[in-house]
Amino acid sequence: MKILIINGPNLNFLGKREPDIYGYKTLDIVNKEIEMFANFYNIEIEFFQSNHEGFIIDKIQESYKNVDYLIINPGALTHYSIGMRDAILSTSIKTIEVHLSNVYSREKFRHKSVISDICIGKIAGFGIEGYKMAVQYLSNLKK
Repeated sequence: MKILIINGPNLNFLGKREPDIYGYKTLDIVNKEIEMFANFYNIEIEFFQSNHEGFIIDKIQESYKNVDYLIINPGALTHYSIGMRDAILSTSIKTIEVHLSNVYSREKFRHKSVISDICIGKIAGFGIEGYKMAVQYLSNLKK
């Protein structure tokens, strides 16, 4: 099984950006922890991060037929990227949406996601454990 994990805008600033909300671990450390966790389940993980919507759309499209599942933390793109939504739909890659913070306990604009309804699930508010929860869930699915 191969899973692509995409992190959107500003997630490259983990550890620096609002650590009281997002924690003190850098994205590199987070990715290493997820990879070690996935190794336990014999799952191959590919990581991708971009601050640019088009690059994320390109990556989703390039991954068509190359990955079994997508775990995505779209960052701010969550709330408005119809292009990202269309890329997920057009590739039919089963997707789990992950957010580090509980988006429903924050500003009202963060409550709306343009991809939640096309995802197989959404995990929010558990920090980096949310990624591991998604990996563990996917490990129980058959391709």
